[in-house]
Amino acid sequence: MSEAILNLETIDPKIFWGTTNEHFEILKRNFPKLKLVARGTELKALGDEMELISFTEKFDRLASHFEKFHSITSRDFEHILGITNGNSSAQATVPIEPNNKDVLVFGPNGIMVRARSENQRKMVDRAVNNDIIFAIGPAGTGKTYTAVALAVRALKNKEVKRIILTRPAVEAGENLGFLPGDLKEKVDPYLRPLYDALDDMIPAEKLKTYLENRTIEIAPLAFMRGRTLDNAFVILDEAQNATDMQLKMFLTRMGPSAKFIVTGDITQIDLPKKQMSGLFKALEILPNIPGIDIIYLNGSDVVRHKLVRKILEAYGDI
Repeated sequence: MSEAILNLETIDPKIFWGTTNEHFEILKRNFPKLKLVARGTELKALGDEMELISFTEKFDRLASHFEKFHSITSRDFEHILGITNGNSSAQATVPIEPNNKDVLVFGPNGIMVRARSENQRKMVDRAVNNDIIFAIGPAGTGKTYTAVALAVRALKNKEVKRIILTRPAVEAGENLGFLPGDLKEKVDPYLRPLYDALDDMIPAEKLKTYLENRTIEIAPLAFMRGRTLDNAFVILDEAQNATDMQLKMFLTRMGPSAKFIVTGDITQIDLPKKQMSGLFKALEILPNIPGIDIIYLNGSDVVRHKLVRKILEAYGDI
């Protein structure tokens, strides 16, 4: 008799198995020759070796479905296990996905995160053929949110092994040194928008695991110096607050298998008055390099409250 132990650490067992363990019962009925024991975040299967191979293959499909959509139903279990009218088939049916090309990822409880404007769709399309994307636009145009969604999608599709999110820790009217706490507690408020975006796309427990094992890393821009960022989806947010040398330093961290997205709002620069934003120079000298693309977002891309667009118009930002 052979044994297989499957780890469910990145899966919420309560949701995966169903409120009354109905999904687990479907699994047991479909593999009557195996003894299945589920305890916490571990599933143990005992039985014939060939039967275990078939079981682990189909279980991987179930787990992948759950990781992608953050939800799974009894019907999904039956589709993936190939159950038709109570009988098992040799081939598992591929789960049906919503027919919506704008959907980037499925957040907790099946929430669809999608490109919601023309320029957000441009970001999605051009990220396929370009390894560096600059997304420039005023507040509320979804540039950071779309960039994070692209990164999460790449991670889920195993196109990259990790996500790195960074911002310049530049004070906007407050002195960083006077904030309470250690270094992490001082800089976390500057990185909060990135955490907020991730909260919409990854279940809390899984996000906690990703942050703890550094699959997802969120750090100030200064922490990128001296590193090579490879096999990663890297986002520099609020790039208008990076100096010329900082932006050059960041862009030259790029490894051979990395994707970079740089977002910025040239109307909200918090650098000292005598210090010029490095984003201006980058936008001037980099556009003609193959593999680099620039998307400008505007008022038509604002996805916050309808008053945000009017406020931006009043300030002359759009």
